[in-house]
Amino acid sequence: MTDVASRLSALTERLLGAPLPVRIRAWDGSEAGPPDAPVLRVRHRRALRRVLWRPGELGLARAWVAGEIDTDGDGELYRLLDRLAGLMWEKNESAQEPSPRGLRAALDRARDPDVRAAVRELFALGGALPPPSPPAEERRRRLGVRHSPFRDRSAISHHYDVGNDFYRLVLGPSMVYSCAYWETPTAGSTPTLEGAQRAKLDLVCRKLALREGQRLLDVGCGWGSLVLHAAREYGVRAVGITLSQEQATYARKRVAEEGLTDRVEIRVQDYREVRDGPYDAISSIGMAEHVGRARYREYAGDLYELLRPGGRLLNHQIGRRPVRDESAYEVDEFIDAYVFPDGELAPVGQTVGVLEEAGFEVRDLESLREHYAMTLRAWVANLEAAFSEAARLSSYGRARVWRLYMAASALAFEHNRIGINQILAVRTPSDGASGLPLRTREWRAA
Repeated sequence: MTDVASRLSALTERLLGAPLPVRIRAWDGSEAGPPDAPVLRVRHRRALRRVLWRPGELGLARAWVAGEIDTDGDGELYRLLDRLAGLMWEKNESAQEPSPRGLRAALDRARDPDVRAAVRELFALGGALPPPSPPAEERRRRLGVRHSPFRDRSAISHHYDVGNDFYRLVLGPSMVYSCAYWETPTAGSTPTLEGAQRAKLDLVCRKLALREGQRLLDVGCGWGSLVLHAAREYGVRAVGITLSQEQATYARKRVAEEGLTDRVEIRVQDYREVRDGPYDAISSIGMAEHVGRARYREYAGDLYELLRPGGRLLNHQIGRRPVRDESAYEVDEFIDAYVFPDGELAPVGQTVGVLEEAGFEVRDLESLREHYAMTLRAWVANLEAAFSEAARLSSYGRARVWRLYMAASALAFEHNRIGINQILAVRTPSDGASGLPLRTREWRAA
């Protein structure tokens, strides 16, 4: 009988109409495929059933999280994801949006007798027919109205209440879970990840023109790194809000240890519940992705009302590429199920438009796309270097989720499938005096 790897390779070629661009190493020890290609280890036949019952990213992700498929070493994950991304999607240049291809598109041609035969053989190779239950790390029950305060708290808890020790292992001592600001194009060179994160925190403070005695609101403050930096280095009085109880506990401990309790307050609070404005400056770093398109106008309006006239907003947010029909845009299945439930990305142009509709004057936009790819690769390296400890601190499946999503995200930034932008906006007073220097990029100078 033909070995499993050869059968898989032949069947997928019949479905795809082209050779599989990876080398398969199957559960029986057999191998097939180009010798120089990245290795896809199919450790269990159950992986086939997952992909056949849910063709596309989610089926592959479930098999990965369960440990049923794997790579042939840490460095191979990026190469493997690159090949699989090309297999699953192709860019339609005229529409400026991806079109499904590969197995998903092949199964859409189920009337083709050869496709039906290949699918039947793959099901037979995969074993019993019932679809396997999703790994425990997948978030399935979603109670409440989408982006209501109750449901948002639950979604934030799913992602951020994984354990502070786990995040410290991945993020490093800075405990900053957003794009760092690098000086050189190689993440392994000087400065370190911690230095690049410190440079980002200072860049935000300089863009906001923080001065001693001012009030800063940090929306989605994480583990408190920005409010601590702003209070320590710029003398502001800062309020940080988060929906994660674990983040708040950790941040409050850091505030107390640095002796800044008189200047920094950490709250477990929804941005919609903040009523103690006005603030001189507001930062929102990696938080707006959780707001949702339906709520974004409300979010922008709330922040506008919390700022004093002349106050500045720094909105640091991931943006996706626009598509022809925005109403048909679908959230990434893997990210929604395992990483950021209910999270939504918008093109940067939409974000700018909504901020302007709320009354803001947008004064500067800086793309940090390459910076985030470097940051993610640094986080992946931290995780891979201590994977056993990361699995102990969370779970084996959760550690695999983070490794997959961060590596895939690094490639998405590198290939311009998504970007990251810092938007500086002002609540310009009635006399039109924005308060910004004529040469706005002066904040680049340390």
